[in-house]
Amino acid sequence: MYETNPLGKLSLKEKIELKIAEIDAVANDLPGVVIIHNLQNELTPEYLSPRGERYLGISNEELRRIGNEYNYKYFNPEDANDYVPKVFGLMERNDENEIVSFFQQVRPSENDPWTWHLSTMKILMRDDEGAPLLSITFAAPIDPLHHVTTKVTKLLEENNFLRKNFHKFRMLSDREQEVLRAQVLGKSASETAEELFISVATVETHRRNLKKKLKTSSSFELTQYARAFDLI
Repeated sequence: MYETNPLGKLSLKEKIELKIAEIDAVANDLPGVVIIHNLQNELTPEYLSPRGERYLGISNEELRRIGNEYNYKYFNPEDANDYVPKVFGLMERNDENEIVSFFQQVRPSENDPWTWHLSTMKILMRDDEGAPLLSITFAAPIDPLHHVTTKVTKLLEENNFLRKNFHKFRMLSDREQEVLRAQVLGKSASETAEELFISVATVETHRRNLKKKLKTSSSFELTQYARAFDLI
């Protein structure tokens, strides 16, 4: 039984505890992990469902003790560039019906491989002034044995590569991008020169410049650039 203030109303902390208790009552029956974050305290986790506790090997008591470190200890920081803006956008719009979705890589420890999860998030609770207070996230692992998983993983890896290297790729001129595309398709300098109506010497100059701008001479990495930025 909760104690109430003189006005007979529950405190905000008590309201949070009640809301979490409601979720906890059904969370173990859901086919995934439920996480509740405090949106007003740097996305600090307030609750992790039993399935999540078992997967990460951490209790809710330990979760609350490590606080915001949870977000860096178990999740790949490269994915944050994708989902953090979505979370802040959700908070700003403060729409009770809005749901955002994103992919995250999760692992219980540094010795374990990353596992992709599809997560969906919405605002769960607001404070007394109507500002977003708690969010609820439902995370489901992507089956590594499913034939689609390999394709999804490649797509997500390309997306991470794109975000990480966009600042370098945008330094390339349109002509350098054309030369890059021809090169990764296996065309020789003379074939590229004929196709683009330029000299072989100019092609070689463009090749040197794009490698310098992208800071690589690796054929594999050049192909990564071409795929990530839709040149092939």
